[in-house]
Amino acid sequence: MTMVSFPGLFGSKIFSIDPVAFRVFGLEVRWYGLIICAGIILAVLNTIRCAKKEGITTDDVLDYAIWVVPGGIIGARLYYVLTSLSEYHSIGEAIAIWNGGLAIYGGVIGGALAVFIVSKVKKINFLKMADAIATSLLIGQLIGRWGNFCNGEAYGSLEGIDLLGRYIATPGLKDDYFLRMVVNSDASFGTEIVHPTFLYESIWNIIGLFVITFFVYRVKKFDGQVILAYLAWYGFGRFFIEGLRTDSLYLGNTGIRISQLLALLTFVFAITTTIIMLIRHKKGLDAEKEYVSQFGVSKDTIAIIPGTDSVNDDNIKTTDETNNDTDAESEEKTSTEEK
Repeated sequence: MTMVSFPGLFGSKIFSIDPVAFRVFGLEVRWYGLIICAGIILAVLNTIRCAKKEGITTDDVLDYAIWVVPGGIIGARLYYVLTSLSEYHSIGEAIAIWNGGLAIYGGVIGGALAVFIVSKVKKINFLKMADAIATSLLIGQLIGRWGNFCNGEAYGSLEGIDLLGRYIATPGLKDDYFLRMVVNSDASFGTEIVHPTFLYESIWNIIGLFVITFFVYRVKKFDGQVILAYLAWYGFGRFFIEGLRTDSLYLGNTGIRISQLLALLTFVFAITTTIIMLIRHKKGLDAEKEYVSQFGVSKDTIAIIPGTDSVNDDNIKTTDETNNDTDAESEEKTSTEEK
């Protein structure tokens, strides 16, 4: 049983949560698993909606889901187990995902690999599909974090924040911080006063969902821009939230949190790539404007006269002029045949 309270918000009110939702023939069905499944279903439905903007059909999205969902789950579990091998002593323990232990970045990596492979097989633009999935990742994550709440896990220390090995103390929060959480569960091994980091990440993802859906997607300039926005947004928030966590996975004995390092790297990569692509897009628009000002037509509406190998004022025709010439030639041929 997990017992949680928020003294700064609800006073002495205590929330008691049984991690087990119900049992079927003695088999436990946990809230963690049910919540993860709910997140997956809503993520797929959202992907179907977004895929229409990219010209990808519902049938194609369902074909992706058959492979991407298992790929994401396997990647999330494999990542977690490989980075905390000392905690597992049997194959059964390693595959027991219903007890918790899914790493988001592992899920993103496993899912991305599955999307890439299916895109190659179905000959669908990988970046277009990635854009369609981007906001669905936020939906799955913001819902999935409440599975951590039911398990009484994934919380943070009120003592301070770790920024890639540099520790910054934050004294005094245990008594005054309005969002402090008191938790007593199997995961906490007693009563602790902590940061509700699951809540921070859930709220951060809700804001990101709104920003990317109503701002980034509507002004999309190039394929891949939306998934880059997701990587930047999530990476920035996760970098700081991970620094509060008390259950982070570390890079060997370096004292560096793996997810925090990945969050920083993905943030820098996404921001840098987005800036480069936007500059290229602007240069392309400027080149098109210069072309139009020189020839009076867009590159997409001209045809080069046969027998020439360059474009200039004397040997270009607009698409309409080319179509008119074709129609004239067709009429002349018909007249000759009638004679």
